[in-house]
Order: sequence, then structure tokens, then C-alpha cells
Amino acid sequence: MGGMTTHANELAVDVRGLRKQYGDVTAVDGIDLEIRPGEVFGLLGPNGAGKSTTVEILQGKRSRDAGEVSVLGSDPAAGTRAWRSRVGIVWQDESAPAELTVGETVRHFARYYPRPRDPEEVIGLVGLQAKAGSRIKALSGGQRRRLDVALGVIGGPELLLLDEPTTGFDPAARRQFWELIRLLADEGTTILLTTHYLEEAEALADRLAVVARGRVAATGEPAALRERYGTDATVEWTEADGTIRTERTDTPTRTVAELMHRFDGEIPGLRVSRPTLEDVYLRLTGQEDAR
Repeated sequence: MGGMTTHANELAVDVRGLRKQYGDVTAVDGIDLEIRPGEVFGLLGPNGAGKSTTVEILQGKRSRDAGEVSVLGSDPAAGTRAWRSRVGIVWQDESAPAELTVGETVRHFARYYPRPRDPEEVIGLVGLQAKAGSRIKALSGGQRRRLDVALGVIGGPELLLLDEPTTGFDPAARRQFWELIRLLADEGTTILLTTHYLEEAEALADRLAVVARGRVAATGEPAALRERYGTDATVEWTEADGTIRTERTDTPTRTVAELMHRFDGEIPGLRVSRPTLEDVYLRLTGQEDAR
């Protein structure tokens, strides 16, 4: 993690009242975010909720209309070259030259940074050893994304920004990608990930913010969000005559105890389901009726 200058108590990302408008469209309408050093933070929300705009402002690619933004202790709008080398970015449309090999590309990008990681190590980290001699144009989509991540981390960034990283992945490639993100997180990299895949947010994020219509609808650990915004648990069982009964309750254990007493032991067809993050997400983003 060479050259850490963010103090332990300092936030890696601190955003207050962020706003951005495009013509009549308000893309970001007063977002607050606090991301701690070393955490994986998920920005979860439907497409068009303002996630990508927020990430572009954090990396200094886009200007903002209002709000205070600090990323690794600096305002991205005034980011120096030294600051940029501490922030890694994984684009959706990486523009590495198709004729170069994977090895050539990673070594080439390493030269842009003051303290790059070892190119061979990074190629290994993203699982492309077997493809190091292959040209980029010969890679599959999933392999291209791994290369994008290699280019995002070759500079040894303290903060990695990932905007919808697994769009277009098949399930196997997505899980492999998650493993890679966990590896980077274990090394101490702070990671901000935008996604509209609930499963992805739940698999990776220590904490997440649900963004809807340019605002943060809720923020917290996935389990805490389920707890706070989830509906009651549902207890389902089968009566002696074969009818299936369900009961919504916030004390499912008590309901089960009463049923055990009534059935004198095993309860036929018993199922207890808790609110999922999906229920919470649909509720917070106003899409409850979308099902």
C-alpha cells in the first residue's frame, strides 16, 4: 500500500450535498457519502439513478454543480498527477490497443505510475497468466474485463473505482470477478463499486448506499438495511387438511413455537422466509410494483 497518506481516522471518500445537472435533468440531487479506508462500498441503484455521474465526479472526470467532495484528502476537481496515481479506475470500455499482448499492455501502463506494482504479479492476480502472450483482440469479454482490472490496479492504488464492472458477464465470469475484488480488498485497497445487481452488492459490499433518483435512499451494512427496511418475516405451513397457511409476523420464533405446540412436534411444510435485500431495494427505489 506504498505511500499511504490517508490517516486512519480520515475518510477515503467524503461527499456532502453533491449535485449535478445536465440541462433540465438533475442526475445527482444532493448525495452524501462516507467511505472508510479499506472498505468495499457499494453504490446500488437502477440505471439512471446517478451512480455513474457520481463516480465520474469522484475521479475528477466530471465537474460538479454543488457540494463538497474529498477523495483521499483532495478535491478531485483539483487533482494532481500524484493524486491520480493513487486512484485506480476500471472503465467499462477500456481502450487498450488491440494489437498488443496482455503482457505488453500491462507493462506499458506500469510506466505511467511512480510506484507501479510488478506487472507479472498483477497479471497473475487477475488470472491472466495463461493469456500473457495473447493479443487483446483474441480475448473473451470476461478476459478483457480482467485486463481492465489489471490496468486499474497496476499503479498500486489506494482507492479503486469500479463502475458497473460485471455488466454483460455470464454467472461464472461474474463469480470469478468477485473473487478478484475480494483479493484486492483483503490487500487493503478501498473499493467503490457501482452496480444494479443486488447479488453483487450483497456478495461484495461491507456497506452500501441505495441510490434512487439522484439521492441516497438508505445507507448501511446489507444485513442492517434488511433489518431496518425489510418487511416482516413470513411463516408458512400446511394444515392437516392440506391447506397452505402463511402468516406475516415480526416474531417468527414465537409463531413457530405455537405451531409446534399445536402440531405436537414437526410442523408440516414449514418455511420461514426473511425479507431479502431485493424487497428492501425495490421498496427504497420505488419499484415495489415492478414485480
